[in-house]
Amino acid sequence: MARRPLPRILTDSAPIARGREFARTAADGAADVFHPLITISRGLRRLLAAGRRRWSATPKERRGSLLFVAAGSVLAVALVPYGPVLALVTVMAAAAWAGREQPAEEPAAGPGEAETGRLQALYEALVPYFAIEGDPSPLYAHDGDWESAFTEYAFDEAGRPARLTLRYPAYFTDGDAASRARIEQVLYAKSGRGREYRFAWDEESNQLTLAVLPPLPADIAAQRFVTTHGETVLGFTDPEAVQRTLPVEAGDETRDVPPVVWRTGLRSTEPHLLVLGQPGAGTTTLLRSIALQALPYGDVLVIDGGGTGEYACLAGRTGVMGVESGLSGALATLEWAAHETERRLITANRARQAGRQAPDDIRWPLWIILDRPSALAHLAVAEGRDDPQNLLHVPLRHGRAAYVTVVVADQLDSAGLLSEPVLTHTRARVVLGPATPEDVQAVLGAPPHTTPAADVPPGRGYARLGTGPVLRLQVPATPDPYDDATSEAHRQAVLDLLPEPAASVEEDATEDLSAAAGLARADAADGTDETVAGGVDSAVTGGMDNTVTGGTDGVVAGAEGGTVAGGAVGVDVLFGAVGPAAPAGSEAVTEPSGPAPAHRTVDAGRAEG
Repeated sequence: MARRPLPRILTDSAPIARGREFARTAADGAADVFHPLITISRGLRRLLAAGRRRWSATPKERRGSLLFVAAGSVLAVALVPYGPVLALVTVMAAAAWAGREQPAEEPAAGPGEAETGRLQALYEALVPYFAIEGDPSPLYAHDGDWESAFTEYAFDEAGRPARLTLRYPAYFTDGDAASRARIEQVLYAKSGRGREYRFAWDEESNQLTLAVLPPLPADIAAQRFVTTHGETVLGFTDPEAVQRTLPVEAGDETRDVPPVVWRTGLRSTEPHLLVLGQPGAGTTTLLRSIALQALPYGDVLVIDGGGTGEYACLAGRTGVMGVESGLSGALATLEWAAHETERRLITANRARQAGRQAPDDIRWPLWIILDRPSALAHLAVAEGRDDPQNLLHVPLRHGRAAYVTVVVADQLDSAGLLSEPVLTHTRARVVLGPATPEDVQAVLGAPPHTTPAADVPPGRGYARLGTGPVLRLQVPATPDPYDDATSEAHRQAVLDLLPEPAASVEEDATEDLSAAAGLARADAADGTDETVAGGVDSAVTGGMDNTVTGGTDGVVAGAEGGTVAGGAVGVDVLFGAVGPAAPAGSEAVTEPSGPAPAHRTVDAGRAEG
């Protein structure tokens, strides 16, 4: 019996395909038409879920006040004209915004084969230090899974780890400095040498974060920094280390960089600075930068123990009281500085007892910059004289109250020759140049949290102010402008910061003698005594040459009234510049003038303490 054929409607697939296409087109059209409604419905659902979570998170004692505020808001909306309509429009808009479709986050790409090999090598290298026998579920084990130990990781273009966060067992002695150092050394060796790493130990959560630090900017030259009175920029550091930035000019651009600011003055907890470093590390550059920043707000006294002439650009400038390089001049200068500190203390104490403000010349800062005191100590021992560092005891101990700041710099291998007052009272410390972590800890009192760099540019090191953290430091380029190897841009930057040259001693003496001669003739005509007002400490006319060089022997820094020298030469003549500004009301001081019976009246505003 022959089979009957199936109906055509069951065998022909064309109508079925057309029906499916029609249904798909109708569904797409409906989705387009109802898309706003679907979005608003999804948004209302999300808003309700967020409100439910907020209600669950609200404490029970605060739910009553929350209901009262909600009811009051609904009542206010109902009473406002067109309030319900506006509220409905607002809710629909919020629902449409909350219900919009957000792009799905792409899953993070996992490490490649080479990166996986590096992570596995790091994991295997840490096993001997983090694994102990008897641990039932060791986090670190040979042939273990590194994914359970390394929670975060990132790589640079060369495939080396740039950031790594790892977990370690709770029984690891993370409070022991030696144990930490071993782990840091392993990570430094396995992650790639030649870069600087920062290690952040989180003892509470048993995590260690390794991060590669970018190089500090070395293209910033000396310039006027945006600081206030009593602030000195030592250099620049990492952005996350400080909470301040300064606008600086680097080449043709201006950018904000984080500075290391050292504060001095009455309220400073670290009023004096000690700088140590290897030869050529930039200690003299830092001292020159400090001197240029201090000159607009005070007087500077420079002692170059090395005698290399690195501070010749400061000689004869306004505000520079002297640049000494010999032993005799250094001893005389430091002796005067000690007496000047005592004079300031006595004057300030008398002013406070009288209920008055300290005079202006007391509050005018005095900076004592001493470079290479160990070289002067060798000379003093050879000549049987006192160590110049012993004269720093009074400025270091009482300098803060007298507005006297001491900055000492020396080589790292000569740190043992520094005197006890220098090591005790210099609480701000800087180490420049290549140095081991042990040397950095010995100078700063705390180890650095970074590994040493392979290539250290001049002026690169570490700084610590008091009990603060150890900061990376890059000193602004402040070379000697008289050095032939200095670039023209850096030379001009330093020359622009130098103050104007001070008036020469001969010109001052000539002007004062002319005024004195005129007054003497007037007094002689009136039959009065010979009185000279407004002159210098001593002035010699005729064929006598009144030339005094700094650093001569026989200079005795006197007390408050005047200064006695080998030929009655004042301190202002010895240092080549007039000292701190005198108070408004100058007091006349009577000074003997040799064997002559007559007396000269000298203006105390020109006399140096």
